[in-house]
Amino acid sequence: MKLVVNGFEVHVATGGKDFDVSLPTVLFLHGSGLDHRAFALQTRWFAYNGFGVLAPAFPGHSLSAGDPLTSIEESGTWLVDFLAAAGVESAHVVGHSQGFLSALELAKATPGVIKSLTGIGTAAAIPVNPALITTAKKSAVSAAEMMLQWGFGRRIHMGVSPTPGMQPIAVGRQIMGANPLAVDLQSCADYAGGDVAVAKVNAPCSMILAGQDKMTPMKSGLLVAEALSAELTVLESFGHMLPIEAPKEVLLALRTFVVRVEERLGS
Repeated sequence: MKLVVNGFEVHVATGGKDFDVSLPTVLFLHGSGLDHRAFALQTRWFAYNGFGVLAPAFPGHSLSAGDPLTSIEESGTWLVDFLAAAGVESAHVVGHSQGFLSALELAKATPGVIKSLTGIGTAAAIPVNPALITTAKKSAVSAAEMMLQWGFGRRIHMGVSPTPGMQPIAVGRQIMGANPLAVDLQSCADYAGGDVAVAKVNAPCSMILAGQDKMTPMKSGLLVAEALSAELTVLESFGHMLPIEAPKEVLLALRTFVVRVEERLGS
C-alpha cells in the first residue's frame, strides 16, 4: 500500500491483505537500517486474524520516498502524521529496537492513540559506538556487516535459519546496506528522552527481550519493562534481530498479548 505523508509517498506493508481501518490496527515499526520486511511473519498473522496491519518503511528507507528522519523526536511527530493519513485513531504499536524509541515519542505526543505498546530487543536508550557511526557514514554495507555479526545469536551464525531457503544475515545485509543506516544510528545515539517518554506511557505494555542481545543488553530492557509494568518475555537463545531471528517465538508472545488486550478493550 502507498500513503502520502507530508508530501512524500510511503510504502506500507499490510500483511498480504488490504488494510481495513474498521478493524483494530497493529502498527509495526522497524529498527535501524531495516524496513517493513523485518516483520514479515508477524504482519501476515495479524492481517489474517482480524486486525488491520500497517508496517511502514520510514522515509528514505527502501521503497519510501523523502529524506530520512534525523531524530527520534522527529520520527514520533512523523508517526502522528502517518496515522492521520491512514485514518487511524488508535493502534496497538510494536517497535523493534529504534522503532520502539519512535513509538515512545508517539506515545508521548498522542497518548490516547496507543492501545498497547510492545518493545522488542530494545530499551529506553540505545547508545551507539561512534566508530560504528563513522563506518556507516563511509559505507552502509560495511557497518551493516558489523551489526549483523553482533546482532544475531549463535544459532544463526551456525547456519540455522527459521525460514527455509532464507539466510537472515544475507537478507539483512541487502536491506541495511541500501538504507540510511548512519542517520538512524546517529538518531539513536542522540536520543536522551526515553525515560521521560516511558514515564508518560499509560497503556498496557509488553517487552520481548533476547538473552544473547549484544546491541541493546537485556539488563537495559528489563529496566524499561519494570518501569512500564510490562508483560515480559525473554528469549534466551536469540540475539538482537528477534523479529527475523525468532519470528515464531516473537509472534507467539506478541499475539497472545495483543489479542488479550484487544479482547479486554472490547468487553
